[in-house]
This record gives sequence, structure tokens and C-alpha cells, in this order.
Amino acid sequence: MVKNTVSTVWTQKSQFETDNPSGYKFTMFDKSQDNGALIGFAPKALMLSSLAGCSGLDVVSLLAKMRAEVADFRIEVTGELTDEHPKYYKKVRVEYHFTDSNLQPEKIQKAVNLSVTTYCGVMEMFRKFAEVETEIVLHNI
Repeated sequence: MVKNTVSTVWTQKSQFETDNPSGYKFTMFDKSQDNGALIGFAPKALMLSSLAGCSGLDVVSLLAKMRAEVADFRIEVTGELTDEHPKYYKKVRVEYHFTDSNLQPEKIQKAVNLSVTTYCGVMEMFRKFAEVETEIVLHNI
């Protein structure tokens, strides 16, 4: 069993510094507070980034194995929070955008489906508390 441990330390006001098992650190803060010129991340938005990163890493790896690499790939994730506390994502939309002059739609669909249904653990976690919708968008150059 793999275990990950992070250490998160309050630095000031509504700011925390956290590490990552990779050894890097970053700042998290309450975006509704005045944090001056601080560069950091809001914890809930980081969850959306984690979802995109997890699935994106799967898709890139799968497309390479299928010999269906693309010129550009981006993921846009939109999360809708509940109105009441504790606020959590109740609906999440994940859009996979692929750009190339020689797109292979069947392989792209297969790679995304494998990530969404089999490999992406963050996607599985989101499905425990949110309605997750996915869409593939192809852009030809």
C-alpha cells in the first residue's frame, strides 16, 4: 500500500505552506481574504487541478502507447459548489481539448474513457461526492 504524507504549516493570516511528497512546497490561502501580492492557490481549486492532472497524465501516457500523440492537449475543469456549508463540488465538468492536423478520434476516445473509468483515482474520488460530466473536443489544424 502506498502512503503519501504532506505537512501543512500556518504561516500568517489565512495562509498555509504545504509540501508535497515530491519535496516541493507551495502556498495555499483563502482567496476571499486580502493576501497582498502573495502568489498561491485556493484549496478547492487545487482539487480541480488535481483532477485534470491525474486524468491528463493517464491520457498522455495512453495516447503515446497507442501511437496517437497530439500537437496540443488541455483540460478545462469547471466545478459547481453547493450554496450551503460545508461547501463542496456537487457538479464537475471536465472538457478534454485535443489539437492536431491528424487527430485519431477513436484512440482519443479510448484513452479518455480508460482514464475516466479505470485509471484516474482522483476522478473516482470526485464521483463519490459529485456528478461528473466529461466531453471531448477535437480541434483540427
